[in-house]
Amino acid sequence: MIRRSRPGEGDRIIEIWRGAVDATHDFLTPEDRLAIDDMVRGFLPQAPLWLGVDENDHPLAFMLIDDGHMEALFVDPAHRGTGIGAALVRHGLTLHPRMTTDVNEQNDQAVRFYERMGFRQTGRSPIDGQGRPYPLIHLEYFS
Repeated sequence: MIRRSRPGEGDRIIEIWRGAVDATHDFLTPEDRLAIDDMVRGFLPQAPLWLGVDENDHPLAFMLIDDGHMEALFVDPAHRGTGIGAALVRHGLTLHPRMTTDVNEQNDQAVRFYERMGFRQTGRSPIDGQGRPYPLIHLEYFS
C-alpha cells in the first residue's frame, strides 16, 4: 500500500534512509556521509513523503517528489527487490507522467533500476546538488 507520511514517523524514515544509503552509497567519504546525514535529519522527517507500507502499515520505503521531480527514493535494505520501490515510482508517474530524477552515477544498481522503469538520461552533472564531487545523471521518464 502507498500512502502519505504522518507526523511521528520521522525516526522510521531516517532509519530507512540510513540503511539504504549504507547499502548503496559506498562511494561517499565518511565525512560526507555524516554531513549529509545531518542535513537529512533536519528536513526529511517533516517532508511530504509517499510511503510504501506493509500489511501492518509499517513504512518500508519512501519517495519525495517536488514539482514533478523525484528528489528521493529509498527502500529499507531488507525489502529491496520486493517491488516496493517500483510501486512507489509507478505511483509517482500517475501524478507526474514526465517525472524527472537525478541518480548518483556511482550507484550502478539505481541507474539500472531507473532505466528498467523507463527513465532515460537527459544530462549529467559532475557534482551533486551540494557541490560535492559525486556526479549525477539526470533522468526523465518517457512512456
